[in-house]
Amino acid sequence: MPQLPAPDYPADVRERLDADAREVISRYPDSRSALLPLLHLVQSEEGHVTRTGVRFCAEQLGLTTAEVTAVATFYTMYRRKPSGDYQVGVCTNTLCAVMGGDAIFDALKEHLGVGNSETTPDGKVTLEHIECNAACDFAPVVMVNWEFFDNQTVESATALVDDLRAGRAVEPTRGAPLCTYKETARILAGFPDERPGAVEATGGAGPASLAGLRLAKGESAPGRVVAPRAAARPAAGGRPTTDEAPATHPSSHDAPQQTSASDPSNPAGPVAEEGE
Repeated sequence: MPQLPAPDYPADVRERLDADAREVISRYPDSRSALLPLLHLVQSEEGHVTRTGVRFCAEQLGLTTAEVTAVATFYTMYRRKPSGDYQVGVCTNTLCAVMGGDAIFDALKEHLGVGNSETTPDGKVTLEHIECNAACDFAPVVMVNWEFFDNQTVESATALVDDLRAGRAVEPTRGAPLCTYKETARILAGFPDERPGAVEATGGAGPASLAGLRLAKGESAPGRVVAPRAAARPAAGGRPTTDEAPATHPSSHDAPQQTSASDPSNPAGPVAEEGE
């Protein structure tokens, strides 16, 4: 059924948002480029992008509400319904999943009594799975309002959401101090984070990424790779052993291994002359 035009914001809210919108739009040579931060701005007001927020963005930029809605529904960072103060995202992409992300997500769903993209009755926590947090060094990773909580377990993640619901202080593993979702949205709109110490807070990449960076720069790798298969010999019980010390390579799976082309005594299948 057709909907009535979205209501406007109260006069005082509209006056404040008009001033903020002018500041955002002034940053761009083409006003249409300001749509993404403006969507964050209206999301900071009500916690999600409402029909009123869509109308506001359209009026500010000279767009149709259909054009604004197309963008707001394309990006998952814009909420389409009321949600909690804390968006708890559990990475369930491949590495985090096998390291425990799937177990954490399932445990939190049961513990909180909500499903994916659902909010607890007290309005504190919205739980969702996230495809990748770009922090594979610290898998499994949970994010709260886009701040990192690294190397999580079922127990630590459960304690985390309990603290959030109880209003206890929670500190991210790295990055800025935690704030509410609305406050986060305003920061993403491009307004300064004026909390003490927030701008200075930072966090670096993990050891595995830094090792890869050193290799990319031509520096020598720290540690040794696993011994070639030819060096292995059977031991009691049939398990191969070597005289080498245990590998200290960041990941033994990254170590060069003999292949059928380079190790004819251990072929993996038919070896063509070209492969040799």
